[in-house]
Amino acid sequence: MFFKAIGYATLTGLVEPLGGLLGLALVSVSCSFLPWGLAFAAGAMLFVVVDEMVPESHRKGFGREATFGLVVGFIIMMLLDSLFK
Repeated sequence: MFFKAIGYATLTGLVEPLGGLLGLALVSVSCSFLPWGLAFAAGAMLFVVVDEMVPESHRKGFGREATFGLVVGFIIMMLLDSLFK
């Protein structure tokens, strides 16, 4: 019984180095995909804002102010992104 327990413990311990190597490989590959994923997420957020919020604000009679706010917000976002890189 004792040797059987030692055998099972050894087998479960052998999985850890393989999992570590697999994790290392996934992290090194995913680093190259991270900017693409973040760009996709940013595009999705811009789509939601433009598709949902801008038409709603134009319906209430604040079309000019909403468009101006969107443009000013985008300019501020780009300036902050350029300044803090």
